[in-house]
Amino acid sequence: MPTSKTSKTSNPSTSKPETLGELKQSGYQPRTISAEIHRNVIKRLKSGDPLLPGIVGYERTVVPELENALLAGQSIAILGERGQGKSRLIRSLTQFLDEYVPYLAGTETNDDPLSPISATGRAMIEEQGDKTPVAWLHRDERYGEKLATPDVSMADLIGDVDPIKVAEGRYLSDELTIHYGLIPRTNRGIFCVNELPDLAERIQVGLFNLMEERDVQIRGYNIRLPLDIMVVATANPEDYTNRGRIITPLKDRFGAQVRTHYPETTEHERSIVDQESVQFTDTGLQVVVPDFMSEIVAELSHQARRSGEVNQRSGVSVRLSISNYETLRSAALRRAIKVGEDCASPRITDLPALASSMRGKIELETFEEGREDRVIEDLTRRSVVEVFNRLVPAGSLAEIVSSFESGVTAEASANLPSTDYARGLAEVPALAKIVKSLGCDGSEAESASAVEFVLEGLHLTRQLNRDVIEGGFRYVKEPPPPPLPDTGIGEGLDDERRAELRRKFERRRRRNRE
Repeated sequence: MPTSKTSKTSNPSTSKPETLGELKQSGYQPRTISAEIHRNVIKRLKSGDPLLPGIVGYERTVVPELENALLAGQSIAILGERGQGKSRLIRSLTQFLDEYVPYLAGTETNDDPLSPISATGRAMIEEQGDKTPVAWLHRDERYGEKLATPDVSMADLIGDVDPIKVAEGRYLSDELTIHYGLIPRTNRGIFCVNELPDLAERIQVGLFNLMEERDVQIRGYNIRLPLDIMVVATANPEDYTNRGRIITPLKDRFGAQVRTHYPETTEHERSIVDQESVQFTDTGLQVVVPDFMSEIVAELSHQARRSGEVNQRSGVSVRLSISNYETLRSAALRRAIKVGEDCASPRITDLPALASSMRGKIELETFEEGREDRVIEDLTRRSVVEVFNRLVPAGSLAEIVSSFESGVTAEASANLPSTDYARGLAEVPALAKIVKSLGCDGSEAESASAVEFVLEGLHLTRQLNRDVIEGGFRYVKEPPPPPLPDTGIGEGLDDERRAELRRKFERRRRRNRE
């Protein structure tokens, strides 16, 4: 991932010109940053390679808009809620720059050797002519980024008079007394302001010239730097924290406004999680996450984004899915270490561990003590039943339920070894068949995870009863409730009213049991 650097790369190869004279003889022709990006985007499009490798789910939405903006050479404002990959997007734009470009060695503003903009660069050429040294700048060093905060000053972005240089005897009006800020130092590159609304409005006004006339002025002195910069900014479409706003004249100066979004499918969410989650491979223990558990993690974020109890203006970041996935793996690994197993797989009974990684990442519409954990538990249940209904055919469950009706019971706990689940598979062949269909017959740990998934799915679809026991759950099939006692209260009621009373009785009984 490209970052702004303080030191510059020396010549990457001795075959490249090292002086101004050699550069002229090589036939080098300068290009603006817009023309350079335009040419390289066309090359990428013609080759058929992905424009933004590693960016998932934007192929039909964000990427076409970004392609148009880059081909047009426009400055870009990327708007999106937290956790939608805005920073990753802007940092990936350096791939559309040439791998190396020449600059006058020693200039702070990366002056083009054939068109210097600083007094330092012009003085070097006047003094040394064709022997002026030329260095080469890598594309990663042509990116500058500033996280906008209320205390950012124009000196940080543009520059200011250097008192040390003044003390050395230079005049204030001398350009050589200037210590340049981030923007001039990113000349011939891409400069990004992250979270632009946080930038004070008076500083946003100071960017007008940069956006339109492409020059900067420092301390009121007649110092004109015709910078060649592509400006990119990120912001929330609606800043729910009321920290600030993008002033209208500055917004008008961006050529394109691109809107990002959260993953539209759980497949996209899972792809991002697989790509971004931290996984350790040097522990000597294997952690295998079954597909249905990964699907539950992705579905949990999607459920949160649709929930009326979650503040949708604040958003539900993809980082929620990443953190949940990492926490789930850790819970499985912790159990494997405690029970002495070499392979671990996350289970349904590990899902309560996600509360720690979800708190703080979702904001509720209303605050109430303990409400956050209740919402998390409800979202988790809904995610499990949604994935269960997608992956397990309803017609394959009757035989399992029948086995429980004949007296079979099953226990599940986050602390049970995987071998303890083998008995359930032996007693209920239909359960073993579904476990195999879920792709979890490779290890005892995966099979245990699948058993819990099926049992919990049957409970949440009201086909099995679940009793809370010490450290876990017991799944049973209780007989249907007896008919309502004839107390005389229902005398004279029609059949529909009696049926309604029966349903209320069953709901009360179910709540008491849970």
